[in-house]
Amino acid sequence: MYYRQMGKIPHKRHTMFKKGNGGLYREQVMGTKGFSGTGSILYHHYMPTEVVKAELVGRNVPEFEEQSPLKHRHFYTSKLSKTGDALKAREYILGNQDLLIGTSNVTEPMQSYYRNSDGDELLFIHYGSGKVETMFGTLSYHPGDYINIPIGTIYRVIPNEEEKTKILFVESLSQITTPRRYRNEYGQLLEHSPFCERDFRGPETLVSIDQLGEFEVLTKSRGALHSHILGHHPFDVVGWDGYLYPWVLNIGDFEPITGRVHQPPPVHQTFEGNNFVVCSFVPRLYDYHPEAIPAPYYHSNVNSDELLYYVEGNFMSRKGIQEGSITLHPSGIPHGPHPGKTEASIGKKETLELAVMIDTFHPLLAVKGINEIEDPAYMYSWVESKE
Repeated sequence: MYYRQMGKIPHKRHTMFKKGNGGLYREQVMGTKGFSGTGSILYHHYMPTEVVKAELVGRNVPEFEEQSPLKHRHFYTSKLSKTGDALKAREYILGNQDLLIGTSNVTEPMQSYYRNSDGDELLFIHYGSGKVETMFGTLSYHPGDYINIPIGTIYRVIPNEEEKTKILFVESLSQITTPRRYRNEYGQLLEHSPFCERDFRGPETLVSIDQLGEFEVLTKSRGALHSHILGHHPFDVVGWDGYLYPWVLNIGDFEPITGRVHQPPPVHQTFEGNNFVVCSFVPRLYDYHPEAIPAPYYHSNVNSDELLYYVEGNFMSRKGIQEGSITLHPSGIPHGPHPGKTEASIGKKETLELAVMIDTFHPLLAVKGINEIEDPAYMYSWVESKE
């Protein structure tokens, strides 16, 4: 991300920054890769290390299924019934050693605060609106927003009253960034990138809360959830600057790359993490070669698993898909359009589909019990009648 500054900060780093009463604001350097990655400097009313009580809540990593036959799978996330705040409502669906993926049906605001200290989080808003309050400031959210929460950021999600929010979430064990090939040596997004810096939204307001008391921050780290009781409000930041902060990109601001013939999936790439990428399939014009076949060709994921989360629209290469469906096409076997979909795409001028794709370079494992929302016939939906 680009440099950003909010609130009050001193003229020089690591120098005295005095309060009106003569005391000092507390400086916190928050950086990645051992001070050589992206970072920001925050200034607090109180010491960010002040914890009055620490407890282990419990294990926070899902259990995965045993090995099963290699097959394409289809899950109906609309059948998941758990609700609550944005943390309690999380239901894990798939994952591996690099990331965890799931959805949450958010019906109430978070009372406690939360931080993931294992890696970045990416929240995709399927529907609903509200705000995400963070130590860096508040961001509003709307349908189609990708919200990136950097590792170690304290935050909570507040949905608008009487409005449900559905989130597709990624808990990464690494930093989530824009694709390297779309940035120059200085980090600026290039002209051929399908989005640019002006499409990203950082925190909109910074409200510094100078308040003593006991405030719980739930911290995810080392595969477990921990409770830390602070002796002051966690949003006591009076100012910050740097390159590490939460940001929002709406999928509607992704500009699709098209061509005379069908373009490969990398043209849809939006973000990347360690051993995975996130792609956006948005409404776009089809290929314009006079003999083009708009439907994707059959292909083998030789090195990656492909997950698709269907948001809305007409999914031109699939049958039996609903909004909120997740399909998994694992490496090792080919996949592609359902019978009849290739022929039906010929001559079509555009698609109005909206979907999020996550490709992982280690196999995705299904969480135990998730087969209860699975379509068991999906693997055989490519079988054509011979009559």
